[in-house]
Amino acid sequence: MRLKLSLLVLFLFILAAAGSINAQKFSISGDQFLMDGKPFQIISGEMHPARIPVEYWRQRIQMAKAMGCNTIAAYIFWNYHETAPGKLDFKTGNRDIAKFLNICKEEGMWVLFRPGPYVCAEWDFGGIPPYLLKIPDIKVRCMDPRYMKPVERYLTGIASVIKPFLSANGGPILMVQIENEYGSYGNDKNYLEELRKIWIKNGIKGPFYTADGATPYMLEAGNLDGCVIGLDSGSNDGDFAQAAKRNPNVPSFSSETYPGWLTHWGEKWARTDTTGILNEVKYLMDHKKSFNLYVIHGGTNFGFTAGANSGGKGGFEPDVTSYDYDAPINEQGRPTPKYFALRNLIAKYNGKPAELPRPVPAMEIPAIKLDLYSSVWDNMPKPYFSVQPKPMEDYNQYSGFIVYKTKLIGHKSGKLTITDLKDYALVFLNGKYLGKLDRREAEKTIDIPKSDVKDPVLEIFVEAMGHINFAQAIIDRKGITDRVTLNGMTLMNWDVYSLPFDAKYISKIKKAAPSPDRRGYFFKGEFNLDKTADTYFDMSNYSKGVLYVNGHNLGRFWEIGPQKRLYCPASFLNKGKNEIVVFDLLQTEAKTVDGKMTLE
Repeated sequence: MRLKLSLLVLFLFILAAAGSINAQKFSISGDQFLMDGKPFQIISGEMHPARIPVEYWRQRIQMAKAMGCNTIAAYIFWNYHETAPGKLDFKTGNRDIAKFLNICKEEGMWVLFRPGPYVCAEWDFGGIPPYLLKIPDIKVRCMDPRYMKPVERYLTGIASVIKPFLSANGGPILMVQIENEYGSYGNDKNYLEELRKIWIKNGIKGPFYTADGATPYMLEAGNLDGCVIGLDSGSNDGDFAQAAKRNPNVPSFSSETYPGWLTHWGEKWARTDTTGILNEVKYLMDHKKSFNLYVIHGGTNFGFTAGANSGGKGGFEPDVTSYDYDAPINEQGRPTPKYFALRNLIAKYNGKPAELPRPVPAMEIPAIKLDLYSSVWDNMPKPYFSVQPKPMEDYNQYSGFIVYKTKLIGHKSGKLTITDLKDYALVFLNGKYLGKLDRREAEKTIDIPKSDVKDPVLEIFVEAMGHINFAQAIIDRKGITDRVTLNGMTLMNWDVYSLPFDAKYISKIKKAAPSPDRRGYFFKGEFNLDKTADTYFDMSNYSKGVLYVNGHNLGRFWEIGPQKRLYCPASFLNKGKNEIVVFDLLQTEAKTVDGKMTLE
């Protein structure tokens, strides 16, 4: 009996220790964060559940804890959870938000919850569902009722998931963010207030915060009275003074302190200065300012989820597939020198942190022989008919590829102009490849040669490379968004082939002998494994396209770099037989692919 009693006491002690986060009370008093009535410093590391295989959520959270963080910040991407109107998913795979929050709770980590509806995050359309782009004159991030109705549906759905996880209810969520960097975009305070009202109506009463650049106009347009002020970033006395000018009666914190940065296709890898981030964090620790490291771990833009910015020559800068971000925890979940430098710095203030978890195993895979298997032209769906080309979204397609096909009547050669191309196209005449057009380079015209064919056939094969996710150009429909002209004549009567390149389409590719005049080929191979571990498939032998392993879309590759290797977690691999499919827009010759242990 005594033994049973002792075991019961021990069990209750362990349970209490595991749930100790629940026994603490988070509150706000004036310009301070408090925990159990005492000043509390939030030391947060950001990571995104959608970018991390669900099997690794705990390991990544443990890595943040072992660096000295007490909080996890998490963007939640609306368009990841509502891929079609009204079809909300918060339960399957990487969409299981309750599971992520439970792991944070079990690991003794608080949470800054960042659900949008807009988040930016170098994610496709900043998290807004591209199905809204089917509405020709839609306005987003404002009180347009056609936008607000689905916003309310989404927030209502996610509110029911997170309510038990609020700190007021014994959960790990300290604060919920309203919108994101709104002062960089607009000034509809009615919109921001309506978002807060929707949360409150659904039982989420705060605390709330906003996040904006530390400038007077951004803070005035983006912050709501009563909301904690997040600064992107807050790194000196002047930044925090701006927050105090906006509202001295609420706390302010650095909601995005940047230890790394993003990378676009065609650039060199972003490599940020460790000295700079150490100086910023030292300032924040010295002054007991709360902060969030954006990001402590980036993860991967699997599939077609990478977004784009609107700069550069062509007003379009697509992001690479990897979201390594030069973060302290790299894409594969391993600590970098920057991680240990930050860990040592934080430890000087808060003592020795938790031990590092075991590293996730990685492996090399010997060269895999691929064969030319088929082409996109041998696997075309039934077409739509359009008098003039329409954007991809008008055909209920939001990523992947699309083909526009027409006969040339009247003008049959000359200067072809696409208005507007979004984002990359191959042009064919009578089944022969003529050349490519790249929005990045502001390319939109190509010469059509004379042909002996009476009614020449023009085909334009377009790739969407991610909806713009930041600033004023976020209404960024894909495909051909206006018209195609030949010597100034508008070309009419098109067959349009929707090619989302989803798992269903890839699984049904038919073997065929492609025409050598074409481009857009599938290469296929098999390989066997005695064990599984993470790997990076090296695509250096290929040109531009998409890689699938066992039906999983690992993302885009492009010879212009800098990324030549695509991350594949162990959970995507099988012991025994595995299948690899490469779709390449330009390559005509089958070559090998192998697996490496690192991104570079």
